[in-house]
Amino acid sequence: QVQLVESGGGLVQAGGSLRLSCAVSGRIFSINAVGWYRQAPGKPRELVADITSGGFARYVDFVKGRFTISRDNAKNILYLQMNSLKPEDTAVYYCNAFVNIGSNYWGKGTLVTVSS
Repeated sequence: QVQLVESGGGLVQAGGSLRLSCAVSGRIFSINAVGWYRQAPGKPRELVADITSGGFARYVDFVKGRFTISRDNAKNILYLQMNSLKPEDTAVYYCNAFVNIGSNYWGKGTLVTVSS
């Protein structure tokens, strides 16, 4: 069994910063691509950023230059540094990981609220 647990969400004013973490634990032999998604009220879940096991990162346009995804392969932790936050970034942020060659897992999410 593999678990993904997100942390670091909260309430922040517009222009502020938060860093999300996602700890991956359990019966893990390898962690391949990992990513962050978000889901705002009434909207579908959408990709924010992802990163390969080799460190290649990609971002959707609306977070480029503001968010940075990173991973600590030794600790099996994924991060999302979010700067210059906007009210439209308000959402539940989910961690996703491809583990052990092809199995896909989701965390339960962490709420980020950005006030104007």
